[in-house]
Formats: sequence, C-alpha cells, structure tokens
Amino acid sequence: MAVQSTQFNVAIVGAGVAGLALAMALHRKGVPFTIYEEAKEYSVVGAGIGFGPNGMQALDMIQPGFRPLYEATCVGNKPADAQWVFFEGYLLEPGFGGDQPWNGNLKSAWGHKDYLRKSAHRKELLDIMTSFIPIETVKFNKKLVSIKEQPDRVILEFEDGEVATHSILAGSDGIASTVREYLLAPTYPDEAKPVFSGAYCYRAVIPMNEANEIIGEKTDVAKVYFGPDRGAVSYRITGGDEFNFLLVKATPNKPWPHPGRITKPVTVEEMVADFDGDNIDDRFRRLVAKAKPVKWGLFHHAKTSTYYKDRVCILGDSAHASMPFQAAGAAQGVEDALVLAFVLEELMKSPTRGSEQLREINAGLKAYDAVRRPRAQKQLDRAFEVGQMIYFQHPECGNDMNKILGKLQNGWLDWLWFPDLKADVDEAVAQTRKALPN
Repeated sequence: MAVQSTQFNVAIVGAGVAGLALAMALHRKGVPFTIYEEAKEYSVVGAGIGFGPNGMQALDMIQPGFRPLYEATCVGNKPADAQWVFFEGYLLEPGFGGDQPWNGNLKSAWGHKDYLRKSAHRKELLDIMTSFIPIETVKFNKKLVSIKEQPDRVILEFEDGEVATHSILAGSDGIASTVREYLLAPTYPDEAKPVFSGAYCYRAVIPMNEANEIIGEKTDVAKVYFGPDRGAVSYRITGGDEFNFLLVKATPNKPWPHPGRITKPVTVEEMVADFDGDNIDDRFRRLVAKAKPVKWGLFHHAKTSTYYKDRVCILGDSAHASMPFQAAGAAQGVEDALVLAFVLEELMKSPTRGSEQLREINAGLKAYDAVRRPRAQKQLDRAFEVGQMIYFQHPECGNDMNKILGKLQNGWLDWLWFPDLKADVDEAVAQTRKALPN
C-alpha cells in the first residue's frame, strides 16, 4: 500500500556520500525525507576518501558540526613541509624515477598553498555523516524496481513489495543507477548506463607496517606513479595506521570483457601478471599481490544531458560518476546535495501542492541542473584527462613528465578547489523563486 501524504516530502534513493549529504542538509532545514538503501547496511566499499577545499566548504554550509568530527579522524602527508601536497609524481619504472631531474624535494608535487591534505577511511566518514541523520528516516534492504510519475506525485515500488509516494525523487544510487536509467533511457538511451573508460584497477588497504616494508618512506606523502599503460595512486588513511593504494592498467581501444558487471573476481597470479615486465619496479608486484583479488572496471558517465525530469533528479555518482584521479567525486556529490537542498527548501516553503506544484518543481530542478551540471561535467572530463597523463596516453604530453607536471602544477585544480559555492546556491535559489507565488 502506498504511503499517502499531502506534505512535501523527498525520497532519497541511495545512502552513499551524496545521499547522506542531502539528508544531512534536509534534516537541518526541516524538509521531510526518507532514505531508501538497497544494502542491509551502509557500505564501506572504496576505503580511502577525502574532500578538497570545495568539499569542506560545502559541508560547512550543510552542517557546521561536521568538520571538527571529520578532521579528528583524518590524516595527511607525514612531513611538515608537504601538507600542501595533493600528490607527488614518480614513475612505475625500477627506482621510481628518483634520478630524474624533475624529481626530488617535492619538485614533482602538485597542490596549493591553501590546500591541506586530509584523508579518512570511508567507514569513519559515514559514521560521522549518519550521526546527523535520524535513524528512523533510513530504510535498508530497499531495492528500487519501479518508478511511476503522476502529475501530483512520484511513486516508488520496491522489491519487497513496499510502495511509497513522494513529492520528489532524488536518485543517489551510485554509478549503476536505477534512477538515472529511468531518467535518461527514454530520451538519451546512450547516456543511461556507465561507459567503460578504457582502464581497470586493483585496490586495497593494508597495515602501514606492511607498506613500509615494501616501499619504505614513499608512504609518507601521497603519490601518483606514472607509466606506459599502467599507473598507481597511494596515500595514508586511518590516522596513518593504514595505507590505501590503487593500481591501474589501461587497455586502450578495447571493450570491457565482462559485460553486465563492473567488477570481476581474479587470482593473485592474474593481478601480478598485469604488472609484470622489466620496466616496472618489482615493488608494485609485491603491492598488487596484497590487493583484493577483484578487477574493478573504471567506468564513468562520459556525458549527461540532464539531471532532472519532472519530479525526478539525480546527484552524486548517479549523475556524474568519474575517474578517481582527482579524488573529487565525493566532493562533487556534496556540492550537488548543497545546491539541491536549498532548492528543495524553497519548494517546501511554497503553499502550492499536488499537480499545481509541478511547474515550480521543474523550475527548481532546472535551476539545480543549470548550476551543477556544467561544473560536475568539467571535473569528470579533467579527471579522465589526468588518467590519460598517468598512463602516458595524453595526446599533448605523451610520456614527457615535464609537460605532464607543467599542466598539473599550473593551477590545474584551482577552479575545482576554490569556487564560490554561496554564489552557486544564490543563483539556484533565485531561479527557483521566480516560479514561486509572490
């Protein structure tokens, strides 16, 4: 039986970072919502996670109490003079390219003087975010199977038979999003599902003492290792007690060989073979042998023509799943949540309800789309470009580290890290208000 209500209320499908950020914001604003999560509990898949200055700015605006709790769990680079470093560049080749003239004394690092690297374990982050959300607003084991829209409501049907009615559906159900497919498949069928980026990875979190045994002091500062058709990313998490790493192999011009799934179980031997060769330092083979025996296809939403239709919208990875090489996906989802929450607050304040409010809802979601989609798309495009640099496939830079570092060190992240989010919110709110009763 459907839950009936004349109250303005929001369905959030998916309890990842973006969905939880939206719930935090709506709860603080007094906007009624329910989170529907397919899993039986919050997921910690992904392990290491961090926010750039833009993400922290957005979270400050969503919930000022978040920052002190989050920063208490975070860890940055170990050396005092490397706190500003986002990543330091090395090579996959034997010796890590330490004898190169562009290397040494942080010469190959990129970041910003106003950036302070902080990373946490995903579980710690989710524990903090959920502490700001009443548990009674969250429903687990809710697999969405059907979305139906009527002029005055959106109706959700779940696999367990529950039917729920809401004013608006916000889909934050990840890269393989049911809500995204509903939204885009009829009009933009080529954009409904994620696209293989031409690379896959292995990843793991291991105790820091094990990492130190393999690569020594190279664990102290976050690293990107560059190489032909391969790459690696590593950084400290969990207060410095654990080491998070990602080893990537590019397969240019080849399709993903496992259709219908994003991950594929493999053997340790298969993982090690992907990093075989005299041109790769043996320490990477020792590292990859400690990874989870799972091949993760790196998929993204290369293009998205709209984030909304009628009473349905998308945010986070559902809207703009990207490559991980700018560590920016979570923060972009939080920016989505910030802007969308302000729009939804305006719609809640309107006295209009039912089918008569559809025009207002469309105006509000259009404003959200106009503010967020161009910026999130730019991040997605540039994250893909960084991947091309990492495995020496960039059309301009090739394997020239001077050219690569020249790009990354020349304000590459400034536009991403230091936006005027208040201006974004103000613009979305102003556009929404134009459609509301005076």
